[in-house]
Amino acid sequence: MAEFFVLGAGMVGISTALALQAKGHDVVVLDRTSPGLETSYGNAGIIQTEAAEPYALPRDIGTLFKYGVGLSNDVVWSLGATLKMAPALWRYLKLSADKPYQRISASYSQLAARATADHQPLIEASNSEHLIRREGLVMLYRDQQSFDEAATRAQRLDREYGVTSRTLSGEDYRKEEPALLKTPTGAVHWLQSWSCSDPGALTQAYGKLFQSRGGRIIQCDGAQVTQAAHGWQANTAEGLLTAEQIVVALGPWAPAFLQRFGYFIPMVYKRGYHGHYDAPMALTRPFLDVENGVLASSMTKGIRVTTGAALVKMDAKANPVQLERGTKALSDMLALGQKVQEPQWFGTRPCMPDMLPVVGQAPRHPTMWFHFGHGHQGFTQGPTTAELLLDVMAGEQNDLLSSLSPDDRF
Repeated sequence: MAEFFVLGAGMVGISTALALQAKGHDVVVLDRTSPGLETSYGNAGIIQTEAAEPYALPRDIGTLFKYGVGLSNDVVWSLGATLKMAPALWRYLKLSADKPYQRISASYSQLAARATADHQPLIEASNSEHLIRREGLVMLYRDQQSFDEAATRAQRLDREYGVTSRTLSGEDYRKEEPALLKTPTGAVHWLQSWSCSDPGALTQAYGKLFQSRGGRIIQCDGAQVTQAAHGWQANTAEGLLTAEQIVVALGPWAPAFLQRFGYFIPMVYKRGYHGHYDAPMALTRPFLDVENGVLASSMTKGIRVTTGAALVKMDAKANPVQLERGTKALSDMLALGQKVQEPQWFGTRPCMPDMLPVVGQAPRHPTMWFHFGHGHQGFTQGPTTAELLLDVMAGEQNDLLSSLSPDDRF
């Protein structure tokens, strides 16, 4: 019998397994596929220390109207999925008001501040330095008002959270980025963020590190995991396995799994798409084209363009309209080249209405632990919240751990 099953082999699950293993626990990771093949594979690959504040739901009528009628490429939606998520979206809207948002950001900023430091030992131990760039992240602006507002916000984040940046004119930034075809209005260069040329490969390298230290990764669908008389059991590709405790790190699939045990988890499902392009010139660093809602980053397969949020059902067919719109708009700024022919990837960001990940003991199952709901930041925060989960297991108490606890959140 193992001590722990960890359900999920994305960045959050593998980071959890490594943290438990480092404390001497016998851990088995269960996943229906191999590590890093779901959302951890296709994200933008940024370890976002600049993300000191979570993505709030806009509350101004103008922005919501643009979302509603499809005038913004940041968000698209389907009626059925949006109605199903309506209770979670309504709570998300309320918690995006100034006072609760400031309280939430006080916790969220602590996760961002630790992100690169918590990744670094895993990067070194997994021999993954070749995948990491420490050139920061840039937000490019095409209009003066947005740029001015961003510059003001950058000063505030430095003052309040110590998030450092440079604010540059479009002319100055174009001198630094030879791949740009035209001059933007301005740029904010976030200095502390790192980027990864293959986020799936980094997650896989962490998984191999876990295995090299004696851990097991076994194929198993969550439906095959059940509670037993003394712990948990799983019908896996290698037969029936048992464990004393279980960590649910299933990202957007966590609510469906946990419903079997009487937990009803409100979640906002934000689907994102990416495409790769055989660009003639690599980027110095990733950049977000703020007006068009797409991020471009040089990856091993070419320049990867990733999109904003699509509010659709988990089983909805691929409809990369945001990717098509975004790349068309981006093409005046960047020579993308031919699109790489590959199956259309998409993944779902598991966003909690209060914008904080869920880290802690299940309220009614003392041998079950929750570790999911990281929204846009599972790749960034996985190692950090894994360490915090172990703090909870050790009986530590503080305001940050209380804010991430599942107690009184559903």
